Amino acid sequence: MTATAARPGSTGRAGRAERFARPVLLAFLVVAAADLAGLLAGAETVHLVAKPLLMPLLAGYAALRGAPRLLVAALLFGWGGDVFLLADNDLAFLVGMGSFALGHVCYLTLFGRGEGRGRAPAPLVTGAGYAVVLVVFLVLIWPDLPADLRIPLTGYSLLLTAMAWRAGVFGPYAAAGGALFLLSDALIATGIAEWPQAPAPDFWVMLTYIAAQALLTFGVLTKHKTKHTPGE
Repeated sequence: MTATAARPGSTGRAGRAERFARPVLLAFLVVAAADLAGLLAGAETVHLVAKPLLMPLLAGYAALRGAPRLLVAALLFGWGGDVFLLADNDLAFLVGMGSFALGHVCYLTLFGRGEGRGRAPAPLVTGAGYAVVLVVFLVLIWPDLPADLRIPLTGYSLLLTAMAWRAGVFGPYAAAGGALFLLSDALIATGIAEWPQAPAPDFWVMLTYIAAQALLTFGVLTKHKTKHTPGE
């Protein structure tokens, strides 16, 4: 007897959840478009309203699609980071970075479990490439970072780079999401270091970040098998 057969009505609940998932995804896309448009237009109020809605909507979509709890947790920790980073002070920045770091731990745990279930391990060549990029970037940016942020940012960067590398376990979508997450946070770091910025730098940070979280979500959902345990 299958697990579904053992729980009468589970198919109906899954079907209802799927019907709700589409509108939630549409809401996420609408809010993302509004946020990006607001950043381009210089409408700070739009950004302040839209940004905190993004990850709860994406997490809700993932949950309705039967995502692993670790994916939902990673997205909600991303929401915590989003909220704290709206405040313009060092303490809020560190707390927000810590929340994102916890999200990366969730992703890494999820990717490790995926590897343990027979998926191909993340290629060592890719890991070596990420390591070279990280070292070069840190060497270049180190002198321009505030002294009190150098160590925290270095530790966070190591964790983020590991996540980006291991994301490939869940396929090309997740791999692209990991790479874009790394790029998004690198853009934030260059702003902290006061390097020259592209026009509308916050737009590019949010564009790469939103795409990163969405691709990580779709990558995991694409590869995740519903027969896995709910706590995976």
